[in-house]
Amino acid sequence: MEIKAKRTLVKSAPELWELADDLARLEAWMGGFVGSEGPVSVEITERVHEQSLGWRSSPAQGGAEIKVALAESGFGTSVEISARHGGGSPAAGVALEELLDELGSPDRRPFSAG
Repeated sequence: MEIKAKRTLVKSAPELWELADDLARLEAWMGGFVGSEGPVSVEITERVHEQSLGWRSSPAQGGAEIKVALAESGFGTSVEISARHGGGSPAAGVALEELLDELGSPDRRPFSAG
C-alpha cells in the first residue's frame, strides 16, 4: 500500500530539516505509521540536505518506507510525504497527517527572565 500527503507549511526548509533530520523523531514517526505503540528502529535510505529524507524499517518490522520531500513554495515550504507499507495499517494515513501537523506546529520556547 502506498499513500501520500502534501501540505505547504509556513516554515523555511532549514527549519523543517532541523525537525525532520532527527533519528528519534524518525523512529517515532515510523512507529505511528506501522501502528506500533512505540518507536520502530529505522535505517536512513536517502538524505539530501534540506530537500529530501527517506527511511525504512527492517523487514521484520514490516519493511515500511517513508520519504519526505521539501521544496520552496511562495511564503513557505511544500512538504510531500510518500509512504509504503506491506501490512496496510489503518492508522497509516492518520500518522502521515499527524507528521505534517507536528512539522507545521509552531516552536514553543519559554521566555527567559532577565
